[in-house]
Amino acid sequence: MITQDQLKDILDRADKLKHYLKIDEKQIEWEEEDLRTQAPDFWDDPKRAEEQMKKVKSIKKWLDGYNDVRLKADELQLAFDFYKDEMVTEQEVDNDYQQAIDAIEHLELMNMLRQQEDPMDAVLKINSGAGGTEAQDWASMLMRMYMRWAEAHGYKVTISNLLDGDEAGIKSVTMQIEGGEYAYGYLKSENGVHRLVRVSPFNAQGKRMTSFASVFVTPLVDDTIEVYVDPAKLSWDTFRSSGAGGQNVNKVESGVRLRYWYTDPDTGEEEEILIENTETRDQPKNKAKALLLLKSQLYDRAMKKRLEAQAKIEAGKKKIEWGSQIRSYVFDDKRVKDHRTNYQTSDVDGVMNGKIDGFIKAYLMEFPVAEE
Repeated sequence: MITQDQLKDILDRADKLKHYLKIDEKQIEWEEEDLRTQAPDFWDDPKRAEEQMKKVKSIKKWLDGYNDVRLKADELQLAFDFYKDEMVTEQEVDNDYQQAIDAIEHLELMNMLRQQEDPMDAVLKINSGAGGTEAQDWASMLMRMYMRWAEAHGYKVTISNLLDGDEAGIKSVTMQIEGGEYAYGYLKSENGVHRLVRVSPFNAQGKRMTSFASVFVTPLVDDTIEVYVDPAKLSWDTFRSSGAGGQNVNKVESGVRLRYWYTDPDTGEEEEILIENTETRDQPKNKAKALLLLKSQLYDRAMKKRLEAQAKIEAGKKKIEWGSQIRSYVFDDKRVKDHRTNYQTSDVDGVMNGKIDGFIKAYLMEFPVAEE
């Protein structure tokens, strides 16, 4: 049975959410924006209309989320009072408490995702580290983990480029995670090096081995995001796609390789960005997707520079190191631990089947980025 203090905590957090999320202002904003969708010429410009509908839906999502929190908090207050009169059981009060806490924690987590890029789809790339077959197998396990996570959350996964391992696993894969809100906002927590410790099935002596794979997550830009690409720094190669797809794939150079010379605006250093895409048999479509992936990388670099500048200002906060070792998966000890937040779990099988929400939540709660 919950205590009076637990009830008070729920009611206080619900009240604070109303303040943090500016619910009264959002209600007025939603009414104004929704009114625009009722104009007789609203659908004359379909692209602008879709953007407006997306905006209305986004505001409504916050209102619905808060209304759900308020309803569950009020129901808990009612159940707590009814228990005193023996009208409900302890179990019913505890069930209402769990529903209220789940709704509040979900909305609090969403409140951490308030950067411009957080609602975007995501591009996720995995590269196997040194270690041959064992590292390549680890990279394929991570690919499966993220695909299972995406499936459980209603996202669509498209593989734009996959390089198989020499004997097993993969050397690298690039995936787009699309079709739902906040794919990037959630998956940005996965940026970095993932370390596996296990008795390797590829080692004849049955030795315990350590393998590494790097994960890079960038926001997938769309037509609404302006990203400048200098055509003078851009070049293309084409090649025949390998793997499944029939004879046509082998005869036609449908695979594309994009090269772009990126100049760091701060240091002036140049770096070649290389993107390969073999997603379809249609070369123009592959070119268009490769260009989109380039724009996503350029947007991501600009975004990270903004975050770095912001982190210097917020000197009291822990610095988030993009690309450092972030998490260890120790199979024999049944432990997965995130080194940034110290969040850990013994449910190794669950994690490898995509149950990584605990890690995502711990990261977002520890490293919220303040609004500019």
